[in-house]
Amino acid sequence: MAHRYWLPLLVSALIAANVSVACAQTAAPPPRPRQACAADMKQFCGSVQPGGGRIAQCMRDNAAKLSSGCRDALQAAQAARASSKAQPSN
Repeated sequence: MAHRYWLPLLVSALIAANVSVACAQTAAPPPRPRQACAADMKQFCGSVQPGGGRIAQCMRDNAAKLSSGCRDALQAAQAARASSKAQPSN
């Protein structure tokens, strides 16, 4: 008699596991700007002396020339910073 309840529970568990795996695969974090912009930084700002915000300024000056992957990573990082600032601290 008890075996009738195992099959629906097993099917439910398998479905839940598959949904969890699918969600985890699609919710990959965006690439970090340092990784996504390494080639752009080297190309446009390779000769810039680090420190004092000079590389950041160089990247801003060359924003129109940056690769789409770099721009996307920078926008995602900026959105994450804005979101973390907007949340009240506990």
